[in-house]
Amino acid sequence: MTIAEKMLRQFDEEFGYTRAFLALVPDEKLLWKPHEKSMELGRLAWHLTDFPEWTVLTLTTDHYAMTPEEGEKAMSGWKGMKRADMLARFDGDLPQARAALEATSDEEMARTWTMEWNGETIVNDLREDVYRKWTIGHMVHHRAQLGVYLRLLGIAIPGCYGPSADEMAQERAAAA
Repeated sequence: MTIAEKMLRQFDEEFGYTRAFLALVPDEKLLWKPHEKSMELGRLAWHLTDFPEWTVLTLTTDHYAMTPEEGEKAMSGWKGMKRADMLARFDGDLPQARAALEATSDEEMARTWTMEWNGETIVNDLREDVYRKWTIGHMVHHRAQLGVYLRLLGIAIPGCYGPSADEMAQERAAAA
């Protein structure tokens, strides 16, 4: 079994969990943020829709260079979007991401992948490690942030690695 084949189950699970969280984003709260230093709910949700595309980029190229202007454009792309737009982007890019993972050989996983920001190298690691850290781990981190945002807005959170507190409360209420 190849490295990519071993990663497919986690890919399906983590991207599935992320989609479930994105499906809960309320259109009327996209400008809301829990703290002045936090990003807006819409920006955070839009950032989560980047990860299928990032998967393709990580697995099909050896190098990516981003300018501050491109970064700003990426971070403002959510403005004017609604939940349906975000889900359409996420769902539209996901099949290509899964296909890219399926097609990546062990030899390709062992190649170095580099990312530059404004001419400075910020990632220079094996593709396998970049995929694990900067795609899956990074997505899980931001999904957890989204969970906190949703919780603060009073929206029930789905479970990922077992039932959530909301699901457990529903089960207790149904049993009573």
